[in-house]
Amino acid sequence: MKRLSIMMVLAMVIAGCSHKNMVLEVDIPERPAGQEDVIALTTPALNTVRVGIIGLGMRGQGAIHRFARIPGAQIVALCDIEQKKVERARKRMADEGLPAAAEFYGSEDAWKELCLMDDVDLVYVVTDWKSHAEMGVFAMENGKHVAIEVPAAMTIDEIWRLIDTSERTRKHCMQLENCVYDFFELTTLNMAQHGVFGEVLHVEGSYIHNLEEFWDKYWNNWRLSYNREHRGDVYPTHGLGPACQLLDIHRGDRMKTLVSMDTKAVTGPKMVEKMTGQKCEDFRNGDHTLTMISTEKGKTILIEHNVMTPRPYTRMYQLTGTDGFANKYPVQQYLLRPESAPAEVDHENLDAHRPVSEDVKAALMQTYKHPIHRELEELARKVGGHGGMDFIMDYRLIYCLRNGLPLDMDVYDLAEWCCLPELTRISLENGNMPVAVPDFTRGGWNKLQGYRHAFVE
Repeated sequence: MKRLSIMMVLAMVIAGCSHKNMVLEVDIPERPAGQEDVIALTTPALNTVRVGIIGLGMRGQGAIHRFARIPGAQIVALCDIEQKKVERARKRMADEGLPAAAEFYGSEDAWKELCLMDDVDLVYVVTDWKSHAEMGVFAMENGKHVAIEVPAAMTIDEIWRLIDTSERTRKHCMQLENCVYDFFELTTLNMAQHGVFGEVLHVEGSYIHNLEEFWDKYWNNWRLSYNREHRGDVYPTHGLGPACQLLDIHRGDRMKTLVSMDTKAVTGPKMVEKMTGQKCEDFRNGDHTLTMISTEKGKTILIEHNVMTPRPYTRMYQLTGTDGFANKYPVQQYLLRPESAPAEVDHENLDAHRPVSEDVKAALMQTYKHPIHRELEELARKVGGHGGMDFIMDYRLIYCLRNGLPLDMDVYDLAEWCCLPELTRISLENGNMPVAVPDFTRGGWNKLQGYRHAFVE
C-alpha cells in the first residue's frame, strides 16, 4: 500500500534527494463503474428498526439496556461465539421485558447466520477490532444497514472495502463513535457552528486511558495482543471524531497530511510478562503516540494515544479559534475575545488571557445547548452508558433510520477516523515522514458546506 508519488520523486531529484519535500502516499482505487458516493445518503424510512447484535461482551450487554428504551427499536437476534454470553443476554432481555430473540453461538461463523436473517434491518457489531470490517461488509452485502464499534476498520484496505460496499449496496455503514455526543463536546460544536469562536483553526483530541486494570477483561487477550503486534495510533476515533466535526471534514475541508511520532515501548512488554510469565521482546507499540494532521484549508489537528502509563483519563478536546478557545480536560473552560463575544455575554468581565467565569460558562452552555441534548439529556443521564452519550448515539441512529434521514456519521467519517492506525504506522516506520491522507470521498469532500445533524422538520 505504500508508494511515493511520481511528482514527489521528481521533486526529490530536483532538490538533490532532500527529504523535506517528500510525502508518502497510499493508493486511492478508482470508484468502480456504476457506483456513486453516499454523501448525505438517505434510505426508505423504517417504522420499526429490527436489530441484530453481534458480540455480547461489555458493550453488547449494555446495548440491550439502551435499545429497550428507544422508540421503534426491536432486538430480534443475538450472537456471540460463547454460549454463556448469549444466555446472559437472553436473561437481560427477559429482565427488560423484551420478547425473546433468535440466538446464534458456538461457531466462529455463527454471526453470518444472523446477517442472513430476513427480518433484520440493522446489524450492530460490537466484537473485537479485527472482525469489524469483515462483518460490516457481509452485513451490507446481505441487505442490512450496519453500525460498527470503534475502530470500525484497522487497515486502508478494510476501509475501501467498507466504502465500496456501502456505495454499491446503498446501505448505511456507521461507526459507533459515542464521544461526539458527550455534553461538553456537542455544546461546544453548536457554539462553533454559531461562530462563537470565530474561525476554528486548530483542534486537539486524544485517547489517554491507563488500561492496566482492564487488559485481562478482553476476550482471549485480544486488545493487548493487538498493541503488541501493531505500531501506531491504533485507537484514534474518540479524539479524532469530535475534532473532525469541528473542522467540517469532508463537508468543506479534508485531512491532507499527517506526521506521527512515538516513544519506545516500555510498559507494554512489562504487561505481557506480568500476564503470561514469559519475557516479551517483540512489543511494537510505543507507550505514547502523537500525530499532527494538516487540512486542505490550512487547519491543524493534534491527536494522542496512550493506554499504558499512569495518567488521568483525557480525550483532550480542545479548539483554538480566531475569537475564542475551548478546553474540556482537565478543566472545562471557555475563553472569548471581548470585542467579538456574543451579545448575551457580559463583555465587561471578559479577558483574552483568562477563561470566562463559571457563571458565564454555565450561561453559554445553556444558551447553546444542542437541540439533541434539549430533547434527550435528562433521559440519557438516567439510562446511562458513559454518562448518557451511548444512549444518545443509539437513539440518533434509530431516529435517523426511522425517519429516512442521513445518519449523523457516514462511511467517510468512519474512513477518515479509522485511517490513522495504518497511516501512523507508515509514518513511524519511515522515520516520521509525512503521509498523505487519502480523499476517501474520491472528490466529494467539498459537496457539502458545514457539518450538521439532520432532523424531521
